[in-house]
Amino acid sequence: MTVMVPGGGTVAPGRAAPPQVRRSVPGRIRVISGITVASLALLFAALAVGSATARDGLQVIGHDAGPQVVATAGLYLALSDMDAQVANILVMGNGWANLRQKAMGQYEQRRSEANQALLKAFELSGDNLAERRTVQSVLDGLGRYERLAGQALILDKRANHPPGPPPEEVVAIYRQATDLMRMVLLPQAYNLTLETGTIVRRTYDEKAVMVPLLRVAVVLSGLLAVCCLIWLQAFLAKRFRRVFGPALMVATVTTAVALIAGAGALARDQEALRHAKAAGFDPVLALTRARAIGDSMQGDQSRYLLDKERADTYEHTYLDKAQTILYTPAGNLTSYQGIVARDSSASFLGLLGPELVGKQGEEVLGAYRGFQAADRTYRDLVAKGRIAEAVPARLGPVTEAFAAYDRSLEALIDQHHDEFERAITMGESTLDNLWRLEEVAMGTIALLVIAGVWPRLKEYR
Repeated sequence: MTVMVPGGGTVAPGRAAPPQVRRSVPGRIRVISGITVASLALLFAALAVGSATARDGLQVIGHDAGPQVVATAGLYLALSDMDAQVANILVMGNGWANLRQKAMGQYEQRRSEANQALLKAFELSGDNLAERRTVQSVLDGLGRYERLAGQALILDKRANHPPGPPPEEVVAIYRQATDLMRMVLLPQAYNLTLETGTIVRRTYDEKAVMVPLLRVAVVLSGLLAVCCLIWLQAFLAKRFRRVFGPALMVATVTTAVALIAGAGALARDQEALRHAKAAGFDPVLALTRARAIGDSMQGDQSRYLLDKERADTYEHTYLDKAQTILYTPAGNLTSYQGIVARDSSASFLGLLGPELVGKQGEEVLGAYRGFQAADRTYRDLVAKGRIAEAVPARLGPVTEAFAAYDRSLEALIDQHHDEFERAITMGESTLDNLWRLEEVAMGTIALLVIAGVWPRLKEYR
């Protein structure tokens, strides 16, 4: 078989066609069409990689490491409240039967929550052996704590002492339990939060760089594809002395729409990631930790009364925790509580400092001030040896003030958690819409390019 060339003559099979054949109109149409198709493939590849990258970030922050961090933060709260409830029960002595029963119920509830949080943390840890070992260590330590706390509660019940400090043998057992909790279990629980929190931060930092770069790639490849389509149309119009073909014009418009929609979707997903972390995940984590530390503080109030030898230590511990929650320079607890009572929210740092904005933030600050004021009154009674008045103050006004503070803090956490959920949902919805657009656009543009080019090639047959 031979190939005819312009001007006469043939080309034998297996031999390359001369340059004039390769530069013929059909050949040029094929070359330009090939470049156009390659640019379109590059555009949709950039869109696919960009959407996959954004989706991976939303998956890690919204469904994998993010919930694991919240679960381990909840573990910290459950553990600290277990210890606080034991301290409260020991202070009650043989009085306050209803409150004692309520405290025992809350202890059991927190123990169940701690076990559930550990189970969830273990499931979410996947193949991370370090995290699994930490979870197992917390489980083992929790078993030892429960045995010690149980011994202290049994001895306390047998002692049948009046409200106030229990006998020394009870205090000695409880010291072992609370030391295990404060020095081993709570640090381990916090380490779990830090480890998974690092995954979230690393993922966010990576996606915060990659998604904008891929968005630029989408814009550049999209502009290239539009230019190639215009080039193809201009060439066909000039060669065939016809107006632009409607199929290729529609393909160009569709490509431009895909470019604008894709770049916009990636921008919205970038913002969704930023909002989910900055307005949702970070505040939820900080406030949940603040709530857990606050719960431990009200346990220190009971420990301050029940263990005379360590009363000063527990007061300093209380101050350290208070400054972690709401920091202001102060040399002692009395000074700190005075500053908190009079200064504006703008002067505070700590975990709560950045969150004391808006109506809900003001409510949290007001409730925290009420809690500190009740604590000051309670400590004055203990310092004066008025134990008969100090115990009702601890179990009445102080507990009520803490409950009000805890409710306001929980409401603020829920507010930020809703922001987090909305951002993740919006980001995933945007990606779903983008994926459907990609599928339709790819098929439509492919058919339109074929419809625009194929009739011109048929004219040379």
